[in-house]
Amino acid sequence: MRRSIPPRLRKPALMVLSGILFAVAWLVRGGSLWWVSIPALIVAGARAVSYYRLGDRDTDEGALAGARADERQQLVGLRSRSLGYYFVLVAGFAGLLAAIAAKADWWWPFLLILLVAGFGNLFGLSTYGSGEPDEDDEAGAEPLHSPAQS
Repeated sequence: MRRSIPPRLRKPALMVLSGILFAVAWLVRGGSLWWVSIPALIVAGARAVSYYRLGDRDTDEGALAGARADERQQLVGLRSRSLGYYFVLVAGFAGLLAAIAAKADWWWPFLLILLVAGFGNLFGLSTYGSGEPDEDDEAGAEPLHSPAQS
């Protein structure tokens, strides 16, 4: 499915989809704040249009907005997401500690955040590899330097 969407439209489409979901959540909530869904849709639409227009430019920001980043930009994005992951872990753990210390009943969302983050980390390691070579790789691997060359 991802390949069927042109790269320049991927981020704007995600912004529109997330804006629609946020607006629907406010509409379902109802009450006196139902109107929050209207500015949410306007902001999501404006951001999508600005990202679409930015994606056409031949700059670093345009490459990121147009989903055509090079390796350097992808590495920066990966490091940024990794740092964000650690911030979530620290914030979740701090919230869990505060809830336990206050003897509050709202400790479980923080535990859930930590469990989901831990599962995501383990899932990522199993998907992308843990950095340890497989047994098949070790059996067929040749040494970099043979004893005769040393």
